[in-house]
Amino acid sequence: MTSAVQAYSYAGPSTLSDGHLGLSTSGGRTTTGFLDHPRFFSGLLTQAAPAATGLLAVADVALARYHRPQPGFTRDPVVTCGGDRLRFESFSACGGVYARLDVLGPALDGEVFDRGTTNVDVNNPLREALARVGGRDPLHVGVGPDELTVTTLDGAVVEKKVPLPDRWLRGFAEVQVIASGFDLRAELAGPQAVRFLRGLPKRAAAEVWAVPAGRELRLSERAVPGGVHLAGVGRLATMMPSLRFAKALRVYGPADGSGSSAWELELPGMRYTLVLSPQAWRGFSGEGAVLDDLSSDVVAGDADLVGILLDFEPTLELGLLAERSGLAPERVRASLTQLGTAGRVGYDLFEAAHFHRELPYDRDHVAALNPRLGSARALVASGAVRLTGPDSAEVTTGGGVRLVRTAEGSCTCPWWYDHRGSRGPCKHVLAARMAAGTADAPTTSPAAPATLTREDAR
Repeated sequence: MTSAVQAYSYAGPSTLSDGHLGLSTSGGRTTTGFLDHPRFFSGLLTQAAPAATGLLAVADVALARYHRPQPGFTRDPVVTCGGDRLRFESFSACGGVYARLDVLGPALDGEVFDRGTTNVDVNNPLREALARVGGRDPLHVGVGPDELTVTTLDGAVVEKKVPLPDRWLRGFAEVQVIASGFDLRAELAGPQAVRFLRGLPKRAAAEVWAVPAGRELRLSERAVPGGVHLAGVGRLATMMPSLRFAKALRVYGPADGSGSSAWELELPGMRYTLVLSPQAWRGFSGEGAVLDDLSSDVVAGDADLVGILLDFEPTLELGLLAERSGLAPERVRASLTQLGTAGRVGYDLFEAAHFHRELPYDRDHVAALNPRLGSARALVASGAVRLTGPDSAEVTTGGGVRLVRTAEGSCTCPWWYDHRGSRGPCKHVLAARMAAGTADAPTTSPAAPATLTREDAR
């Protein structure tokens, strides 16, 4: 697994002396452009214990490998200051669980100096400091683009920024596309939420469906209309320490009850969200949900325009972006997917809206993370695609000629027969759609999406 590597320089070390906390930061992008030593936020979390527990939960997900657990994996949570909130995000080492803690305005009492994103290493000293935070202890947080400082009554711990894994970037992109298609399936009040979560099967690998039943959720061992799929109940374990603060539990998922699911715990002044992949062994980085919106040069151009309009807003209003950019809403939506692949856009289920963040990846690096897309472009460039009709094409590969239906996204390749579009389009469908888009000279909307193949996985 590779990582994007960047060099950081500091004017001096961070210090804590005589009650004065001095933070040393490196360069970062803010609302006013790139600054050598920016500062984002300094102040108190008014709900110290829930915030400390939630941050530890996000860090625990970053350390976890739910599929075939083994020690030695460490990853670094991402923190974004969006003006009226702080968002902490992470992925599990296996790539199948996404976690986010949104600390909202009512739980923040401090000064916002600027807005932006950074990632942090939450190691054992910081964990020990957070674990000691009690209900009445003050919790002071200072956030810059290159470090997170948590100060308790016992002192301060400063954590430095480190590279972000490529698999995380692909996961960030896939999750925001998948989650944007979820509906709210159930909402439980605090006591019912606690009862449901504590009543889950003890076997971590258990697979169940959560079915709304009045004000409760009941469990089923098989798919039930209206139910939400929960594969690997142990992947909700990081919610358990926060149950003593729980005010509500919201459950999201696709209308057909299959695939991924999202579980959102309402805490005092904050929300803790987990998004789970369809199976414990499946990571979000391979789902292929973003490929449709990456296959068109029109989308890339639109994304450049929409990207200029982003300003670290806590929520992005589609209509407002359409008005400011002069693009149709569907083109803005596709642009947000493109921006998501660069780590610049996430999705908030409660707000039903995207939000802006910045991660240290450029477009060339993003393209390298989507081998199916690169393979499809190579097929088009080599002349391997022959359009045989308005909705059909033949794609010649080393494995033979693949027959493609572009509208429905079907193909005669092994990948399509294995996944039937559930993990995005195969490279042959992507190539055919690209070729059709070039032939038709797109005007008002981006070219249609693309798909993935078994050959790409080799």
